[in-house]
Amino acid sequence: MAFAGNDLNDFMEGVKKRSPGETEFHQAVQEVAATILPYIEDKPEYKTNMILERMTEPDRVISFRVTWQDDDGNVRVNRGHRVQFNNSIGPYKGGIRFHPSVTLSVLKFLGFEQTFKNSLTQLPMGGGKGGADFNPKGKSDAEIMRFCQAFMTELSKYIGPDIDVPAGDIGVGGREIGFMFGQYKRMTNRFNGVLTGKGREFGGSLMRPEATGYGAVYMLEDMLHTRGLEIDGHKAVISGSGNVATHAAEKIIHRGGTVLTLSDSGGFIYDKDGITLERLQWIKDLKEKRRGRISEYADEFKGTEFHEGRPWNVACDMALPCATQNEINADEAEALVKNGCIAVSEGANMPTTIDGINKYQAAKILYGPSKAANAGGVATSGLEMSQNAAHISWKEEELSKLLRDIMSNIHAACEEYGKESDGYIDYMKGANIAGFRKVADAMLAFGAV
Repeated sequence: MAFAGNDLNDFMEGVKKRSPGETEFHQAVQEVAATILPYIEDKPEYKTNMILERMTEPDRVISFRVTWQDDDGNVRVNRGHRVQFNNSIGPYKGGIRFHPSVTLSVLKFLGFEQTFKNSLTQLPMGGGKGGADFNPKGKSDAEIMRFCQAFMTELSKYIGPDIDVPAGDIGVGGREIGFMFGQYKRMTNRFNGVLTGKGREFGGSLMRPEATGYGAVYMLEDMLHTRGLEIDGHKAVISGSGNVATHAAEKIIHRGGTVLTLSDSGGFIYDKDGITLERLQWIKDLKEKRRGRISEYADEFKGTEFHEGRPWNVACDMALPCATQNEINADEAEALVKNGCIAVSEGANMPTTIDGINKYQAAKILYGPSKAANAGGVATSGLEMSQNAAHISWKEEELSKLLRDIMSNIHAACEEYGKESDGYIDYMKGANIAGFRKVADAMLAFGAV
């Protein structure tokens, strides 16, 4: 990673002073600033107008109390947030996360990353993120419904199809989106595209469930092509077992690759012969319908193993972290490299620490950062917004082609701005600069606002 020396240190001191204690946010900003500061050194229009400084300050942060009742009649209180980070190129767009780990720092990092990610898609979407420190695990459907309704009662004041269009994220799937959309409709008497990830019966789009996982594999495929390689015949290690991870695994299998692992917070399964499509469907049913634990896979299928911890010490050719932020540290990144991994495509948001990214880049392996590699999900959400606005529904073949084209264009943009003199492609640098330019030029056009 091309750090900008004292300029970077000075810049980060300012960010930390304005946002004390927000470590995840600081990490996300540093990853971007390390490449953008050298890029704008000879571009006074960006420096004079303090574009990067303005981009690291959200337009607004909305926090609110969420009060709801559990099934025993007890009153419960959580805290909700919506970070509307930057709407220079379109309405705020980004997911809602329900998880005990949700803090303002996490949401600010996600909203900041979303700004660049959405820019890379070339669709008219700004960056935002929201959520609450509510844990859906162990809750009944009725409890989740009451929480979602209470959350949307507050959030509805700040969103709209031309203002801010949330989607799902960790802890927020089709069930939660349905409850929130129903409450929004009840409160506003409007049926519009205020949320994406909706059910197909009420304005949702085909291909949305598959999009993030498939997109990460498409990015992986395009990176491999730069070295004359294919996914076919190579082994992949994947973390997570939710929507992103299972669809990434599905597409790897479609392309002839072998998926060795999937995981959840309890540990990971290792299937040395490769997870088949039939076994993958069993995992989807386990997680979506029975809401079970990944360890049950080893009980169900003989000859497979379950291990506590994370799967990054398993020898592989390709790694797709699809669980959560900072799930690969420097030691784990080094283990991947030593065990023969040639490519990493990030399906989760910021899953590798800065020290881990340095290990990838020092070894010159192919590294697709999350703001590029997992942009397929928000790209398809943007296509859902277009369908809602026009009151139409596109066919799966059309959406599949659009998703593949968008990911190819993202790869091309990363290659254009990230290719170095020795031929190595610094995809982090490329993604940062390509994402920055579009937003920065729009901000310049608006003046000091």
